[in-house]
Amino acid sequence: MGIQKILEAYPLKEVIENWEKLAWFLALLAFSIIVGIVAYSILLLIIKRIARRTPTILDDAFIRHCRKPVRFLIPLLTLNLFSPLLGLPETLVGPLRHLLSLGIIASIAWLFVQGTYVLNDFILSRYELDEKDNLQARKVYTQLQIFKKIVIFTVGIVSLAIMLMTFERFRQFGATILASAGIIGIVVGLATQRTISTILAGLQIAITQPIRLDDVVIVENEWGRIEEITFTYVVVRIWDLRRLVLPITYFIEKPFQNWTRVTADILGTVFFYVDYTVPVQAIREELHRILKSSNLWNGLTWGLQVTNITERTVELRALMSASDASKAWHLRCMVRESLLDFIQRTYPEGLPKARAEIRNARRDEILPGPSGLASQSPAVEPSGSG
Repeated sequence: MGIQKILEAYPLKEVIENWEKLAWFLALLAFSIIVGIVAYSILLLIIKRIARRTPTILDDAFIRHCRKPVRFLIPLLTLNLFSPLLGLPETLVGPLRHLLSLGIIASIAWLFVQGTYVLNDFILSRYELDEKDNLQARKVYTQLQIFKKIVIFTVGIVSLAIMLMTFERFRQFGATILASAGIIGIVVGLATQRTISTILAGLQIAITQPIRLDDVVIVENEWGRIEEITFTYVVVRIWDLRRLVLPITYFIEKPFQNWTRVTADILGTVFFYVDYTVPVQAIREELHRILKSSNLWNGLTWGLQVTNITERTVELRALMSASDASKAWHLRCMVRESLLDFIQRTYPEGLPKARAEIRNARRDEILPGPSGLASQSPAVEPSGSG
């Protein structure tokens, strides 16, 4: 009786047909995924062979950055292609294709983002950031970093909007927003005014480049290097390894010093205060000897000048050039110490000193009197014994 009731509730013919549909669905699903994986493997193999034969790093960068999104994209495309053949009910076909569409959109967006890294590697391969004079390389690198962030931000917003618009409720919501676009536009404009100005400041810095990565700057009375430039802020690495974080609009709205705006070469000065008796030419020759013996000096500029004279000292200014700010600092310290040692050893009398002149008094005031003392001094009577 039990078996008969089961057969009546679940006819054997329908059970077999459902199992056949399920088996067909699973087989076709596995076939679609396998075809996608095989197609991805063949494409990757072809690109690798091309990369070995070409000197450019474009294909190598593509393999390095784009293989993961392509690994997901190709199987999703093949599965979407074979989805009508799966034989699923209409109630399941729609959700499945919607899910595949979301995956394809996300994979394409991911591929675009990784494409910015490919372009970044390809362009930077033509420049050397480790060179002594790397101004052009830093200029290009800064532009690429900012534009890469802009592209990633734009791709993320656009792909998210496309994915949301695939949902019916969000399409209706979008129509409602468009209907009241006037009021909402004003509110959003006021709310995002600061954000938009920040983004525009980033674009302005990318184009005009008042700062670049690794530039030497003085901001907020601090000496440091530009370590990172983002959409909204700039990180300055201070000489004592502190980090100063500033809004990116700071470099548009406020004055600051950029020591490497045009070139990394920089002039350094050392001031000395010596006595009038010091021979300036001897110190000038010693300065030249010190600079020639140092690898910190770039050999372009040097000099020693008398820049001021006071009633007590002579001010000497030693001028020297270096290839960058860091070397200029160390060169100034070395010159200061070496010249100080030279003056101490060679012209110790040339160190600053205070002079006092005692004029002679009138002759009648200093001649001795009868008692042997000066005439203006009180007489001292000799002491006797009795």
